[in-house]
Amino acid sequence: MKTNVLWSLAGSAGLLAAVALTGAAVAGEPLRVLVVTGGHPYDTNQFRAVFESMPGIEPRFVVQPDAQAWWAPERAKEWDVMVLYDMWQPITAEAKRNFRRCLEEGKGLVATHHSLANYQDWPLYAEIIGGRYHLDPWEEDGVPQPASTYKHDVDLEVQVLNPRHPVTRGMADFTIHDEAYGKLEIKPAAKPLLAVRHPESSPLVAWTRYWKGARVVTIQLGHDRQAYANESYRRLLLNAIRWVGRR
Repeated sequence: MKTNVLWSLAGSAGLLAAVALTGAAVAGEPLRVLVVTGGHPYDTNQFRAVFESMPGIEPRFVVQPDAQAWWAPERAKEWDVMVLYDMWQPITAEAKRNFRRCLEEGKGLVATHHSLANYQDWPLYAEIIGGRYHLDPWEEDGVPQPASTYKHDVDLEVQVLNPRHPVTRGMADFTIHDEAYGKLEIKPAAKPLLAVRHPESSPLVAWTRYWKGARVVTIQLGHDRQAYANESYRRLLLNAIRWVGRR
């Protein structure tokens, strides 16, 4: 529906070009990717190598809380897509405004793994990424809900639910040795991409959504070097970056 609205409003070729370029790098140039970490240990060198090996990607690694300075208007000009791999709580009112502004202006967002637990006291964040890992028990429409769960070293049989979507196009079902998250909250706006059937995992492990001017992909997978080495995971992550970056 959003696409139809944009096309109906675009009364000239110039306006169409402006809409197409908002928040996206020019075709043929590397996608400038802001990779946000901090607040959770991880296999640093192996993780960085995933992005450094991606064709057409120019990664910049930033760590919380300093990463939030990169959302300010003068710094946001230096990147096209943001990948979240942090697990962070403190966020100022100014940082919230800047985060929203980046997405409203069309920056792409990929939220991965423990970033689902970010900003427990900021409800809009969960709306933006389409879900949440709850660190504590919570309520939904007055009904008590348990905290989310995790389980390390699980073999997950991943099913591709939407093989026609650009993020998963050409991908087959795959197995990954990873960390499972259970009892996730999944928002109604989430459009399913990948699912698993495992007692320790919530059924949905990857989804997309649109928020304001931004394309958003959320990927629950990606705990450590064993996941990073999985070719299907690496392809999924690259496809997600390209799609949210409008490539």
